[in-house]
Amino acid sequence: MIKEQKERMVIVRSQLDFVDYSIANLDQMLGKMVAPYGSIISLFCTITDVEGASAITIIYEIGTDMSQFANSKRLCCWAGLSPGNNGSVSKKKSVKALCAGVYLKPALVQVAHASMKSNTSPYYKNKYEHICKRRGRKRVIIAIARMILTAIYHMFVTGEE
Repeated sequence: MIKEQKERMVIVRSQLDFVDYSIANLDQMLGKMVAPYGSIISLFCTITDVEGASAITIIYEIGTDMSQFANSKRLCCWAGLSPGNNGSVSKKKSVKALCAGVYLKPALVQVAHASMKSNTSPYYKNKYEHICKRRGRKRVIIAIARMILTAIYHMFVTGEE
């Protein structure tokens, strides 16, 4: 019985080694692919708590050419971070955010969560606490994600922090 368990452990260990090797190869390939965007990634990392993986996801989704978006509002609407307006005359219906941006929106929401918990740069944390009193937690997260995407748009257009 012990010999069989030892053999199973050897098999499991070899599979783990293969997975580690595959992850290392993928990281190396990814590093080569994003090398031309190094300056843009470092520019994104100046935003509070934006990490390399989030910056790569954002660049992959929106690209580097902002001429296709007339302004930051168009980009936010395309990403699904703008609230809908479904109303007529005196009836006001649901104002949920759209279900667009399958990869971009979750990445921005993750960045918003991290930035509102940051103590090093409390800008988004203060915004969160101020708006949360009126709107609620989930809406504030989307609002902060929209603020971050607006900042990213202006970084692309002007090239400044």
